[in-house]
Amino acid sequence: MSAPSVTVTPCPGSGFTFDVIVRDLRGESRHRVTIEANEAERWAKLGAEPSRCAEAVMRFLLDREPKESILSAFDMRVVRRYFPEFDEAFPRYLVRLGGEPGRRT
Repeated sequence: MSAPSVTVTPCPGSGFTFDVIVRDLRGESRHRVTIEANEAERWAKLGAEPSRCAEAVMRFLLDREPKESILSAFDMRVVRRYFPEFDEAFPRYLVRLGGEPGRRT
């Protein structure tokens, strides 16, 4: 099965909140991902835009569970509670999406 497509759209006027659509051969699911401002700043210092963080967190989750099992709305911080490996693994997901976290420009 091919990898699902992930489309991220910023929610107007809502800071770091994104609507995310995940599509695969079985259909689509919709999610709202919120990133706390200090979390967004943390990753921005490493070169990652907040929308890229929203996509990376979804790809992290999709590698661990089907799209139908992912909460329809959640804050990125919640992922750590369910997946203790998140902080260690997350930078690799950002790199896969075309960035180089850890290298300051």
